[in-house]
Formats: sequence, C-alpha cells, structure tokens
Amino acid sequence: MKILFAGIIARYPFGGVTWCSLMYLLGLRALGHEVFYIEDTGEVVYDPVLNTRSIDPSYGTRYIHESLAPFGLESRWSFVNYDGVYHGQAADEVRRYCADADLFINLSGGSWFWRDEYARIPRKVFIDSDPAFTQLAIAKAEPWYVRFFEQFDHLFTFGANIGTPASAIPVGDFTWHKTWQPVTLDQWPTDRPHGDRFTTVMTWQIESFTDVGGNKDQEFVKYIDLPSRTSQPFELAINGPQTLLREHGWSTVAAMDVSRSLDDYRAFIQQSKAEFGVAKHTYVHHRSGWFSDRTECYLAAGRPALVQDTGWSSHLPSGEGLLAFSSPDEALAGIDAINSDYARHARRAREIAAEHFDAARVLTRLLEICRR
Repeated sequence: MKILFAGIIARYPFGGVTWCSLMYLLGLRALGHEVFYIEDTGEVVYDPVLNTRSIDPSYGTRYIHESLAPFGLESRWSFVNYDGVYHGQAADEVRRYCADADLFINLSGGSWFWRDEYARIPRKVFIDSDPAFTQLAIAKAEPWYVRFFEQFDHLFTFGANIGTPASAIPVGDFTWHKTWQPVTLDQWPTDRPHGDRFTTVMTWQIESFTDVGGNKDQEFVKYIDLPSRTSQPFELAINGPQTLLREHGWSTVAAMDVSRSLDDYRAFIQQSKAEFGVAKHTYVHHRSGWFSDRTECYLAAGRPALVQDTGWSSHLPSGEGLLAFSSPDEALAGIDAINSDYARHARRAREIAAEHFDAARVLTRLLEICRR
C-alpha cells in the first residue's frame, strides 16, 4: 500500500515523540509499504534552543530532516507551517503522492485539517495516544471537533479498556480499536552495561486537555517519598519541579536534555537499570488501559519496567520483566523483585517486547482492521 502518515515531530521535537512516528514509518516500510510523512497541525513549532514557540519553523524542519535522513527518508516528508507554507517536499508533490495513496494514518493529531487530498484517500484512520483525554474532549467538544473524528473510517487507541466495561469513559457512537505503539526491535538492543538507577522520562503537567483531566503530578505525589524507603537510586528526566523532587531524594535531570535527539533518548534508556514509571491521573482514575510507548522502548532495550497500572495488566503479562504497581508498597515490592534476579527480568523484558509490541505484529493487525 501507499501510505500517508501524519505525526507531530516538529511540533514536539524530542526523541520520544520522534521515535513514535519513526517506528510507524520504519515498521510499515519493512512490511513492504510505501510511506510519506506529513505534519499539518496549523500550529507553530517549539524551538528548544530558544525555549519558546516560534513562528520560524526552521528548527522543526531541520529536526525532521535530521531525524528521518539516516533511515533513507530524507525526501519522504513535508511540513506545512501555520501560515500554509510547505517545507521539505512542496505542496504539489504532496498532492501527487496523495492522488493514488491507499491509506491515511493520523497519529496524535499530526493533521487537524481535512484537505481535499487527504479526504480523497480511500482509507483514513486516527490513532489516539492520549486515551481518556481524547474521548472526554470529544464528549464535551464543539461540533467541528466531533465532525473531525467522524470522517475517519477507523479509530484506534492505546487505551486497551476504552469502550469496554472496564472503563467508564464515554465513547458515544465511536468505536475505538485497541492497538499498541509499534516497536522496531532492531533499533533498541545494546551491549553497553546497565547503570544502577531506575529511571524514566516524564512531564509533570501537560499543556493540552487541561479542562478534561489530571496529570502525572497528581499521581506522583503519592510516591514522592519512595526514595526514603529503599536503597535503590532513581533518576528522573523531568520537565517539572526538580528542586522539590531532589528534596525528597530523587535525582533529576532536565527531560529536554536527554530527549534532544533520537540517539540521546535511546542512550538514556539503554544506560538505565530499569524504568520506574508513574502514569497521568486521568489514565489511572478512568482505568483506560493505557500503556506507554516509552515503556515499550525500555523493554525492547532489555531493561525491566516497573510501571503504574492503568488497567493494562489485564492485557499484558505482569510479574517478570514487566511489573505493575498501584501503591507505594507494591512499587517497593517490584523494586525488590527486579533486583533479586535482574538477569531474568531483563531477559523477560525483551521477550515481552517481541511478543506484544513488535512492529510487524502490531501493524499487521492494524492494517487488517483498516482493510475492512
């Protein structure tokens, strides 16, 4: 198939966000499909050098090119600036590509426009990476927002419980298919020895969906005293209150520093001992079944993961390599379990990545639904 894929690499030019789109592109290409990346959000980009939103898209467009070029995708992208100017491939080239494209995949609002060339593609799907937030926003949204989602043939979500009795999140007339972030497994193994710290990359509070849900800060405060109860060291790559966290025994670094590029983000994960991950309050409270694309990368790198349960444990194995917790006591027990037989948990982590998140498996299933 010929696939147009929309993502948010320039909007959020950080390693974790970039890997999300890149692994779709690489995974689809490995299955024999032709891919083209488009970004058309109507928003300005974030420039981390200036630490501001910028009407000049040069940082974002350069970042897209530098991220995709090493994988042979240097001429397979176009960025539409907020003012309608195309960067990378020109507007006419995008229209030519779309003219006989078979599938349009929109990840996380990589396009908020229904340009004629997108609308004419026979199959159109949206992938929701913010389950519960997205559905709550639709439930209270203005008609244009609802109509936006109505134009897709299929809707997918990383929330495995969305639309099931396990979660009370309203879905209205929409059907949400469960999917996971695809992981290109060959990108993550490493020979480097693991460090001594449980780590994660996180944002304390997100800037979107502020009127429909709660953030990680609401959950993390429940675990803020964890370092005082264990000898296990932690390191948080965080966009948040570093002074407060350090006062409670957490080692911190700036999330933007470890996420500046694909390689920086991957190296941070690979040098970790394991992940300790807390979820956003909305994911937990509504039992969305959300599972983190970041955690998948830890597992693919052979790093065990100890992550808060949002309901995902009903869909994925928990206990070896990947462990769920719902209280500080459970988190401490998980730390002890990983440390008591680290080699077994590391080995199982990689196996779970292959069994459940391998791009070939995830994308084959997604495409089967798309063809219906």
